[in-house]
Amino acid sequence: MLRIGLFLLTNLAVIFIASITLNLLGVGSYLDAQGSGLNLTNLLIFCAVFGFSGSIISLFLSKFMAKRGTGTKIIEQPRNADERWLLETISELAQKSGIKMPEVGVFPAQESNAFATGWNRNNALVAVSAGLLNRFSRDEVRAVLAHEMGHIANGDMITLSLIQGVINTFVMFFARIIGHLVDRVVLKNERGHGIGFYITTFIAEMVLAVLASIIVMKFSRYREFRADAEGAKLAGRGAMINALQRLQAEVEAQVPSSMPDSMYAFGISSGFKKNFSKLFASHPPLTERIAALQRANDF
Repeated sequence: MLRIGLFLLTNLAVIFIASITLNLLGVGSYLDAQGSGLNLTNLLIFCAVFGFSGSIISLFLSKFMAKRGTGTKIIEQPRNADERWLLETISELAQKSGIKMPEVGVFPAQESNAFATGWNRNNALVAVSAGLLNRFSRDEVRAVLAHEMGHIANGDMITLSLIQGVINTFVMFFARIIGHLVDRVVLKNERGHGIGFYITTFIAEMVLAVLASIIVMKFSRYREFRADAEGAKLAGRGAMINALQRLQAEVEAQVPSSMPDSMYAFGISSGFKKNFSKLFASHPPLTERIAALQRANDF
């Protein structure tokens, strides 16, 4: 119920902010003055405002949503040796990465995973699962934390949001052009838009969004390799490889997962399934990530 409420509130915020922005820009309609053709400039502005509003609002709400979605408990004061070590280790890695200390939390999941999120590199959150803390050695946990700090230092969250904003913009833009052409050429509407425009636009948006997600996922996989390299630099290549191998063993053993699907793109492990197309995967297979680190070690 909470997730549904957050989803609705996010969408209401997008509509509210986009409507105000469009009014300020003087964009009332993307049809021309005669109501028969498209004003492509207004259409592009309209799509960009809505496309970027969603991704930017999601970025600013990312820490809040992540905490609620995973049940992450922020460590204000360490209650035990593990939490104290966790804070000290992340503080050390933050100094090495040249970023401010992020919030640190633990979420109650039995699979081994961790994630980083936040709207900028100096206002971030790093959280690890209870399962990872319980089963991994400290060197391996440190490598996982270094990987997540690599995401923050590289600015991956904001870059991914900007890429998503651009994708959203052009999906909406071309879907409406397709809808307009069908409305005019096939259905012969001369002014305004009929029901055919809205149905065609909806279908085109769904198809284009699926195709465009290939681009977003390609960047997501690329950032995992970069974060692995940064983790190897901060925590040692051997420790990073060992941590990924431990994650691989758990994936193969099919350790049950309780992390929400929406958070997997931010975790160190996505639970990659062999029968799922690589084009739509947010993470490369762990075997490829391990091999990339091993190859780099050869030079």
